[in-house]
This record gives sequence, structure tokens and C-alpha cells, in this order.
Amino acid sequence: MRTRAIFFEKSGSIFLLQRRTELRRWAATVFALILLLCLPLANAAAKPQTVQKITFWTMSLKPKFIPYFQQLVRRYQQRHPDIELEWVDFPWDILQLKLITAIAAGTPPSLVNLSVPWAEEMARDGLLEPVDALLAEPGQTPDYTVAALADLRFHGHVYGFPHYSNVNVIAYNRQILDAAGIHAPARNMDELLAQAVQIAARTGKPGYAPALGKIDGFFLQQGLPLIRDGRAVFNSPAHVALIRKLAATYRAQGFLKDKLFAEDNFPAVVDAYLGGRLGMMVSAPTALRRVQTDAPAIYAQTGIFPMPAGPTGINDGGWMFHFAIPQGVKKNELPAIAAFARYLTGDANQLAFARLAGVMPTTQQALADPYFRQIPANAGAAEQALAVAAQSMQSSRSLYVAGIDDYDELRRFLVKAVEAAVTGRADPQQALDEAVAIWNKKLQKARQP
Repeated sequence: MRTRAIFFEKSGSIFLLQRRTELRRWAATVFALILLLCLPLANAAAKPQTVQKITFWTMSLKPKFIPYFQQLVRRYQQRHPDIELEWVDFPWDILQLKLITAIAAGTPPSLVNLSVPWAEEMARDGLLEPVDALLAEPGQTPDYTVAALADLRFHGHVYGFPHYSNVNVIAYNRQILDAAGIHAPARNMDELLAQAVQIAARTGKPGYAPALGKIDGFFLQQGLPLIRDGRAVFNSPAHVALIRKLAATYRAQGFLKDKLFAEDNFPAVVDAYLGGRLGMMVSAPTALRRVQTDAPAIYAQTGIFPMPAGPTGINDGGWMFHFAIPQGVKKNELPAIAAFARYLTGDANQLAFARLAGVMPTTQQALADPYFRQIPANAGAAEQALAVAAQSMQSSRSLYVAGIDDYDELRRFLVKAVEAAVTGRADPQQALDEAVAIWNKKLQKARQP
């Protein structure tokens, strides 16, 4: 019995050992299967999905536009989980220095908000990436206006994604123009000056307040260049003839003389219009909201004319901002950056930004939106101005003189000469000759090594 008992004891041990061995083998097999199944997850954890970071800089848009950009970033990242967006806003007076420093350090942002003159200067210095092939999806045509793309085309290439701009319209006081017998818009600058004189003669009030402190843009819109082949040329017979017309209008009291030659005369202009002392106010559409708020009676009798384009076909008042890609951005990151830039400046976002900021979009679809095109039967001047401006935006350009160091100093010499000529203190030809001589002396000195 003992032997048998031992046998059974031994037999049980063998059975238990066999069961344990089988269990170990089964456990090992299960563990191996689990390991194989988990291996891709482990690899995914070890190698997370690649996320590209896109940093975009803007200029003086905080705090007003914080909710707008926060929502824009949130929407885009939800649709593109492989993209991380970072929005950075700098004051306008330090952004350019920050950008140049970042490019030199090899750490540029992916996109940067620039004005057209800044873009021209930086493109000339090789600091921006041309984006001709990135403006639209392959096989598609960019939706930006021809004028907006022309603003950013330097030396045969486009250097940015247009964002927003503006254009001027003429807000006129119906009571004053009715008294002057004017019922139709001027078709050119000569007719506008003639209307200003007519208003003054029949009402005793000035009709027009041009920004003669920015006479350079005034010349350019009229197709009169300031520099040709590196030399100042604004003393030509055509330039002198225009100054003589301005002088004649000034003598006839057709101009509002308050701050006429100031670098920014608009505060004086809008105050005169609000007070019923000015027949026609040239401004962007957004200024009509101030008239509506501060002078409801004047607003009620305000009508809108288009500002006549110059011989160049360029409409007045454009000053476009856009998003450029700095040099130094990695080439393999360009497709994703361009996709976000197209979203950032696409018609839906441009329309939303334009409505919020009181500016004009630069895409065809946004300009065709009912917000701009469908004027209610009881629409006031502000709504009428948007519709007129939307038409003019097709030819709105940023007018400036490029490639000149210390240009502000040169422009001051020009403004002083024009002021002397228009106010009758100097002969127009002599005043412009003297200013041209100063410009050419400084331009020649700047060219010397």
C-alpha cells in the first residue's frame, strides 16, 4: 500500500509537473501573441506621429483680434491634427527688426505679416521666398484679385499671399452738392478739381481735401513717376501742369486748407465733414461709421461716389498687407505652410476679418459676397460705400517709391516744394526744379561706394 501510495504520489507529481509545463507553454504562447499584437502600438508610442509646427507673425493685431485668431487656429488644428500652430503678434515698429534678426539666426517664422513696401525691400535683399507655385492647389487658379497679386510681384515673382487692403470712395454732402448743381461723379482728376471749384463758388465751402502731404502717391496714381533710371524726374511738363491745376484750385478756395500739407490730414478732413464744412470727403468706407455715430444728421444726407481712377487705372487708397514666407524656412515644410497660408487668406477668413476690421478683402469670392454686393433698399452711406469700394478693389494698388534709402527725408523736400508752389509762394517749375536737384544730389551720393 505504501508503495502504491508512493506511486500515486509520484504519479500525481508527474501530472502536476506536466500541467505546469503545459500552463507555462500556454502562457508563453499567449504572451508572445500579446507582444506581437502590442508591438505596433509600442512602436507608435516610441515613434509618435510627426507634427509640423507653423509659426505665423502678425503686426499690431492684439488685443482686438485675439478671439478671431484663436478661433481660426482652433478650427485649423482640429482639421489638421498633424499641424501645430503658434500665433505671435508684434508691434509694427519692431516686427521688421525681429524678423531680420530671426532670419539671420536661422530661426525665421513660417509666415509673417508685412506691408507691400517692406516686402519689396526684403525680396530685393533675398530675405523672402517666392510663392508663385504655392498660391493655389495644383491645377487651380489663385482667387486673389489681379491688383493684389500685382502689388506683390517683384522682378517677375510673387512674394506673398494677399490678405487685406482698402480703397477710397467719395462721401459727399447732398445738401452742399445740390446747392452747387453737382449730381454726377467726377470721371477723372480734372473733373474732380473742377467740382471742388464749383462747390466753393456756389456755396462758399471747400469741395475737396486731397492729401498733398502724400503728393508722391498723388503723382503715381496720375501716372507721373518720381524717379526714372535712378534720377528724379518730377519736374517734367506733366508734373508741373498738375501742380499748376492744384494751385488754381487752391486760389479758388476749392481745397480745405486745414492741414492740407500734413503727412496725415485725415483728422482735419473728417472733422470738417462732420461739421458740414466740406462738400466731399475722400476716405475708406470704414470712416462712414464715425460719421454715422458722431453726426447722424450729416450721415443722413451723405451719398457715395467712386473715387476716379487715374490714367493708370489705379484706384486710390490701397495699402495692402499680406503673409510672406521668409528665407530659411525648410523646403520640405513649404507645402504645409502654403496650405495654411491659403486657408488664412482664403475668401471665408478674409470676409470674416474684413467685416471685423472694417477693411476690404483681396479675394474675388469675398468681394462678390452679398455683404458687399446686395445693398438693402434703405441702405445708408456705409453700406453704399462698401458696394462702391468692392468694385474699385479690382484696381486698388499700394503706391510707393521703392529702393530709396532715407526716402522720408526726400519726400519732405518734395512736399515743401509742392506747398510753396500750390500756395503761390513759388513758381511751380522753379520749386520742382529745386527739389529735383536736391533729390539727384542725394541719390548720386547714395550710389557712391
